[in-house]
Amino acid sequence: MPQKNNSTQIYLSAKDIEIQKTPRPQLNWLQPLVLLTPSGIWLLLLLVLPTLLILQLSLVPNIRPGDIVNPSGLDNYIRIFDPLYLQVIGRSLWLAIATTIICLILGLPVAYWIAQIAPQRWRNLLLLGFVLPLWTSSLLRSYAWITILRPTGLLNSLLSSLGLPTLELLHRMPAVLIGMSYSLLPYMVLILYASLEKLDQRLLEAAADLGANDIETFCKITFPQILPGITAGSMLVLITALGDFINPELLGGASSMTAARLVYNQFLGVTQNWGFGSALSMTLILVVSIAIALVIKFGEVNNHG
Repeated sequence: MPQKNNSTQIYLSAKDIEIQKTPRPQLNWLQPLVLLTPSGIWLLLLLVLPTLLILQLSLVPNIRPGDIVNPSGLDNYIRIFDPLYLQVIGRSLWLAIATTIICLILGLPVAYWIAQIAPQRWRNLLLLGFVLPLWTSSLLRSYAWITILRPTGLLNSLLSSLGLPTLELLHRMPAVLIGMSYSLLPYMVLILYASLEKLDQRLLEAAADLGANDIETFCKITFPQILPGITAGSMLVLITALGDFINPELLGGASSMTAARLVYNQFLGVTQNWGFGSALSMTLILVVSIAIALVIKFGEVNNHG
């Protein structure tokens, strides 16, 4: 009997080796291709092709609707370096950066309180409270701020009733910052909450046992853990604020001209210069792409570190 068992084991081992040597069809690439095809077609039709079309139009100087598209140079891109347009782009970057800083300063304490201090049973309800404004149109939210900030609005009426001087905020840069920060704050809070919820409590307890105060614990333990969330939230707010059109248009005046409003004027305004508008659009796309590439590179360095 033992000899029979040994022969059976040898036979099974030989069969296993034979099965392993049998070539199998290599179709591992087919499944990802099938899964990515619908989204790939969607991106090709709605992102890649329109971007290529804008790139082509940006190479045609002074093109208007109905003109023949004949790319002939970089005159539209050279025009961007005019001091007037550089001032508009700089103002757009300043508004986007200021909005990002405001959202980070306001959103980090709120997200920390929801993720670490608030009772577990209330967290979903509190997050829902921040998501609710996103369910309404951004246009309606801007009109609501007009009602609050106008000279006879709610804010100045309250200040007058308290005997305080009224504020001239509407159609100025502070009104634009208020509207943009209000619109983008929920995104920052949600992303920061996702990072703060995953904090390693053991490290926090170890820091407390070793005598670290709250500031030291935040700088050395909490901040490094939530840095990817801060980066992701800041980039989302920065990119969205850079392309915001509604808040600067409704809450700002002529002195708050931004790149998004300038692009709108080139396509749908009085000037009707599609080539220059396309060059401005490609410049914004390039700036955003560089920012995203730096964030990806920065994230890789942090991960390896």
